Amino acid sequence: MTESMLWSIGTFGVYLVAMVAIGLWAYKKTVSQSDFVLGGRQLNPWVAALSANASDFSGWLLLGLPGAIYVSGLGEAWIAVGLACGFAGSWILLAPRLRVYTERVTDARAGGDSDSLTLSSFLENRFNDPTRLLRGVSSLLIIVFYFFYVASGLVAMAALFDQVFGLDPAPAIAIGVGIVVLYTVLGGFLAVSYTDVVQAAMMWLALLIVPVLAITALGGFAGLADGVSAKSDGLLSAVGGTSLDADLGQWVSTETLGWVVIVSGLAWGLGYFGQPHILARYMGIRSVKDIPAAATISVTWAISAMALAVAVGFIAIAYFDTPLSSPEQAFPLLIEALAHPLVAGLLLAAILAAVMSTADSQLLVASSALTEDGYRAFVDRDAAPGTLLWISRITVVAVALGAAGIALWGNQSVMDLVGYAWAGFGAGFGPILLLSVFWKRMTWASALAGMVAGGTTAILWDILDAAVFNTGLYAMVPAAALSFAAIFLFNGLAKVGEQQAADFDRVEAEIRSGRGGGPAAAEDAAV
Repeated sequence: MTESMLWSIGTFGVYLVAMVAIGLWAYKKTVSQSDFVLGGRQLNPWVAALSANASDFSGWLLLGLPGAIYVSGLGEAWIAVGLACGFAGSWILLAPRLRVYTERVTDARAGGDSDSLTLSSFLENRFNDPTRLLRGVSSLLIIVFYFFYVASGLVAMAALFDQVFGLDPAPAIAIGVGIVVLYTVLGGFLAVSYTDVVQAAMMWLALLIVPVLAITALGGFAGLADGVSAKSDGLLSAVGGTSLDADLGQWVSTETLGWVVIVSGLAWGLGYFGQPHILARYMGIRSVKDIPAAATISVTWAISAMALAVAVGFIAIAYFDTPLSSPEQAFPLLIEALAHPLVAGLLLAAILAAVMSTADSQLLVASSALTEDGYRAFVDRDAAPGTLLWISRITVVAVALGAAGIALWGNQSVMDLVGYAWAGFGAGFGPILLLSVFWKRMTWASALAGMVAGGTTAILWDILDAAVFNTGLYAMVPAAALSFAAIFLFNGLAKVGEQQAADFDRVEAEIRSGRGGGPAAAEDAAV
């Protein structure tokens, strides 16, 4: 066993013990279903912001994005541009209204403030859906897409353990799943959110330290630019024109990026309006007054982290003489090549943190869909709080096992799995959530139509495009377009009730007053 491996084992062990310790701390504070799902809606701005970042940027940030830049150069950065715009837009447009609306909307079954803990329950209450299809279909979409999303994290986790320890996928995934499930089951939303803060800090510092070490080794920015240009001038073009040929072992000229590739990259930003694991942080922040500060922290972190990840991709091009056989391993290979074994262990732990920080949030949301929107909604509405809490913990384990199966027996890259799930959530939920908080006359029929159109198109688009259209367009574009179209086309099939209109006006008044969120705001709004 090498010195590097010993240091890695030690640092990984300390990190994993710290995550479980946070889970144990949160366990004492998690006494109800509301605590387990949304942490009692008491996140401060820093925790909400960094938790949103950590739950979003997963292994894609440290593995997928640098790998994409390594293969095709600056043209792949359009995804990062789209994500930056979408993330800022979701904080500005959706976060304040979703925070207030999910708490204040009238319960469609019992009356009074619903305190909707999940997006599915919010949609049922927001539209007073008499069919309950909104809740059922939305929770089904959440569960299906999260199996693939969590699997993407486990694929990244397996690749990391293979790179560092030479472990086969099965034991690597078993170790990772065991730790994530343990602290998520113990502390629920609070454990996930506070571990996210640690994980976000580790990810950002790792993305900063590696470029500093590498650029120094390359002789500064001039050395970096010369190293990249020596491989291919097209790598620095924003419209592409170069790609790594694995068979030839070199970068070759290709066609410049067309509108399809650029639009597809920018369209990733639409996904932020429909990702349940990110939107849960908007729902869990303690007050609307905290959102501007949280948004500033979160967007600053996101933009700087993506810029650093793009830099890592270029650094790998310049640093390694022989093209990498696995581009998504560019970041861990740079760490091992540049850093002392102790530092390398800490930096590699940051990749594990990135994977875990997203997987835990997704497991929690999928568990909530099964418990809140399945068992409680359709089986036993009056289930005891303790019963719901333990059912939630059991379903975390069940979803983790299902995702592990996909990761072990599937054959897709991290980027492919993330892209599939991101489009599904973005198109299935984004349009209806955005319009639901701004359009007073929106009805349950249009919400259901938009959800079905967006989600179904996201699932089937790649198959249809390959067989019929052959455009190469990212599924988010047609799926979101059809979702918006279906919403407006089918809105007239149902009517807006008096309670729905009153809820909308009440929420708007509370947001305009600047007192959104919390008991005091509710009392003020009532007066």
